[in-house]
Amino acid sequence: MTRPLHLPPFVAQILCGLLFSPTLLGENDTVLKDIFPYRYTMVLETFANLALVYNIFLLGLGMDLKMIKIKQRKPIVIAIVGLVVALLTGSGLYYLPGNGDADRIFSGCLYWSVALSCTNFPDLARILADLKLLRSDMGRTAMSASIITDLCTWVLLLLVLVMFNKQGVSNDMMLFALVSTIGFVFFCIYVIRPGVAWAFANTVKGGHVGENHVWFTLVGVIFCSLITEAFGVTSIPGAFLFGLSVPHDHIIRDMIEEKLHDYLSGILMPLFYIICGLRLNLGYLSTNTSAGTLVFVISSCFMVKILSTVICSLFLGMPLRDGFAVGALMNTKGTMALVILNAGRDRKALDVIMYTHMTVAFLVMSILVQPLLTLTYTPKKKYSFYKYRTVQKLQGEVEFRVLTCAHVLANVSGLTSLLLVSNPTKRSPINVFAIHLVELTGRTTASLLIMNDETKPKANFSDRVRAESEQIADMFEDMEVNNDAMLVQTLTAVSPYATMHEDICSLAEDKRASLILLPYHKNLTSDGRLGEGNDAHENINHNVLSDAPCSVGILVDRGMTIIRSESSSFHGETTDKEIAMLFIGGRDDREALAYAWRMVGQEMIKLTVVRFVPSREALFAAGEEAAEYVKEAQVDEEYIYQFNFKTMNDSSVTYTEKVVIDGPETIAAIREMEDNHSFDLYIVGRGYKVETPVTVGLTDWNTSPDLGVIGDTLASSNFTMQGSVLVIQQFSAAYRQTAGNNQEHVGCGAKVANEAKPLMNSHGEEEDDENEQYQMGMRK
Repeated sequence: MTRPLHLPPFVAQILCGLLFSPTLLGENDTVLKDIFPYRYTMVLETFANLALVYNIFLLGLGMDLKMIKIKQRKPIVIAIVGLVVALLTGSGLYYLPGNGDADRIFSGCLYWSVALSCTNFPDLARILADLKLLRSDMGRTAMSASIITDLCTWVLLLLVLVMFNKQGVSNDMMLFALVSTIGFVFFCIYVIRPGVAWAFANTVKGGHVGENHVWFTLVGVIFCSLITEAFGVTSIPGAFLFGLSVPHDHIIRDMIEEKLHDYLSGILMPLFYIICGLRLNLGYLSTNTSAGTLVFVISSCFMVKILSTVICSLFLGMPLRDGFAVGALMNTKGTMALVILNAGRDRKALDVIMYTHMTVAFLVMSILVQPLLTLTYTPKKKYSFYKYRTVQKLQGEVEFRVLTCAHVLANVSGLTSLLLVSNPTKRSPINVFAIHLVELTGRTTASLLIMNDETKPKANFSDRVRAESEQIADMFEDMEVNNDAMLVQTLTAVSPYATMHEDICSLAEDKRASLILLPYHKNLTSDGRLGEGNDAHENINHNVLSDAPCSVGILVDRGMTIIRSESSSFHGETTDKEIAMLFIGGRDDREALAYAWRMVGQEMIKLTVVRFVPSREALFAAGEEAAEYVKEAQVDEEYIYQFNFKTMNDSSVTYTEKVVIDGPETIAAIREMEDNHSFDLYIVGRGYKVETPVTVGLTDWNTSPDLGVIGDTLASSNFTMQGSVLVIQQFSAAYRQTAGNNQEHVGCGAKVANEAKPLMNSHGEEEDDENEQYQMGMRK
């Protein structure tokens, strides 16, 4: 019920507990006897505490202290000021007249204040990821400030646990508990951490981690939790410190995450949140606290960090909107805040009224943060203008900028092979921006989200993802070897599949790419056929085709590794690579021809361009559609004339025309080509919204619109050809569905709601250059 509202999952689970609390159904005899009898509640709390121990262990397991590199003073000032102000405000609200019983103890004030001051870093990172703000200046500031706040909160919680016993009064064994806890911290650093590393190094053979390693690690969590429990500071610090002690670069981390995460988040942790809800008593709270006091306290809790951050932003030179956004994010509450409140409740430092009041405040804060940020903070998107959005415009000595994407390692070999035969020269070098696309899921640790935009991922990844990313980056960077005309930059994008296309298009805009290369969502199987494919990857390709700021190519890889292995060095290469460009007609086909034309000039490349021309009978049968085709064909004729004129003395280029009646005859001609001459790569245009007589009868059989009619036919399992297929769509402002929507121009404050519909010349072609010059003039 709460999912459509985009609320954090723990909110729904706490509300479930609230349903069976004394507030609603908890006083009902049936509930007390049959659903939540007291003896079963104790069992429930036992499992909830066990879940909490392992959840805190995973929190420590996923935190890499190496990522805490604070290079600016802004996050430090925001974190410290927000922490101090929250502590002072929490103390004042705790002792506010009319807020609960007058008989309150000092230890409860500390638990209340520390809980108010904390920020839940994992949830904050996910909010930023959902809103595409991870790499913004505001996002980086918020995450850094959150990490500092989290660490300070842990220190304060340890001090409070040491200072007061389980009765909420001063601890007579405080000195022993303090010295023992500090000693255990050093024991974890200098004994457990190196011991665990040594054990893994000497027992893990060939990178294979057995089940016993996982079980011994999980037993170690309980062992360390019992040690800190014996010291009188509860089991929570022990689990957290043991999680930090496990080597961050070892595969055991990923295995434990896989073993624990789903069971823990789906089964055990909801028990903890349900217990939190069962402990609430809204009726008792309303009896002892006025509605005005409730509203005042909750509002004050929510506004304290916002106001402190906004004031800090004035002195730090930050925009007020950024200060407000960071302040709102610092209100993100989660498991850590509930742990502090439950520790105070278990130790009788907080009574039912104060516990219920603060839990309700945290629920309200958690519910409001993301919607408030969505409504009030929209990042300023700079819509950049650059000329070379298509391959066709790249004429002369111009750098060819390509953004290429890979989901898995198997995608890389075909993409690199294609780039290597794209004729990088010193006069027209190829600048490749290679992205490893990683899905952001509930299992993705918060540390995975913090990455430098332009560097290979290192210590911030789980071992498996990091290893795959490094292999992908290395394979792309190998293209630079012995090739001075190739420049490669690797980066990683972590995003939910539903919005991953936004990251791809944004990066293409930022890098001023002329072409985005995407892998087809179906990979080659061992029997030489294409597999079932990944629906999420297919949706990404479809969305990129709709929103891309430049031309897009989709590669159906049927063994491009052959090209790559033989083309790894251009010196001394003698084996020819046969490439066929099938020209149907339209702007996409002209773009495909431009890409194929770029490959010409290499000693190894043999290009065959085949243009399919409709017969007179086909034109007559097409009726009104024939008029549109003839108009577009005039533009095709001009471009093909240029191509033939400039390549007429090049023996590596062959141009032929085939007259066909309809689509089936076109396919038959392609089959005949394949039978007579095996090609390594076919290049075709997508043919988006292009109706031609030579494809009549094929549209009804098109199962993959992203590849177009011809591309889908070539990629189908019924087509016996073994050559790879590259399908290209040329950028057009008319195709782009959301281009320029509510975006700001670079260098001015004027906004453009939608990119104007492009003007058409006498040939029906868009005058993009004139539009850009006009818009750039308006910008000036």
